[in-house]
Amino acid sequence: MSIRDWPEAERPREKLLAEGPARLSDAELLAVLFGSGCRGISAVDLGGRLIREFGSLRGLISAERGRCSATPGMGARRYGLLQAALEISRRHYRQEVAAGPPLESPAATRAYLVAELRDRPFEVFCCLFLDNRHRLIAFDELFRGTIDGASVHPREIVKQALQYNSAAVIVAHNYPFGIAELSRADELIMLKIRDALALVDIRLLDHIVVGDGVAVSLAERGML
Repeated sequence: MSIRDWPEAERPREKLLAEGPARLSDAELLAVLFGSGCRGISAVDLGGRLIREFGSLRGLISAERGRCSATPGMGARRYGLLQAALEISRRHYRQEVAAGPPLESPAATRAYLVAELRDRPFEVFCCLFLDNRHRLIAFDELFRGTIDGASVHPREIVKQALQYNSAAVIVAHNYPFGIAELSRADELIMLKIRDALALVDIRLLDHIVVGDGVAVSLAERGML
């Protein structure tokens, strides 16, 4: 039976408009995003099948492009829809943080960075450049790949901070699908960046490591 033949209160789009998106299941949200199913299967059933195939909604969204696009019922168009929806969510969160209270709380910073970095399939090192009231000026991804002392260049961070006329900086990197635990290399990177920024009177507020949905703050651990 086509979704058009379902009772109106059970149709995903009508349900979303009447009750709000929080009332929809993961499969129903995918159905609204995709707009249609495929031959012999409704959009809701397709959504449910994809979630089972990839283990979860997050597993589907963060899946490698080739595998995701090649899965029956997906294709490049629907893969693109998922990635666009994810990026819209990230940009909404970023604008909300930029317009909101100063980033003075490590908890607020962690929540923002988890949203930005948790589903990256590779390691990235990024910086939040802040004004003198600790409001967000810019979020930049500066380095990509294995994050160690050789791959992170403090002079590039200082260069960007001066370009933005920043008063303070927060640095962060992720461990994809891993545990957010600080290594000795993380501590050494933090110290090198802190000292380089101090030479131009810019303060390093924190170094945050993001794992699989969690984050650890060096500032909260008393290491800054």
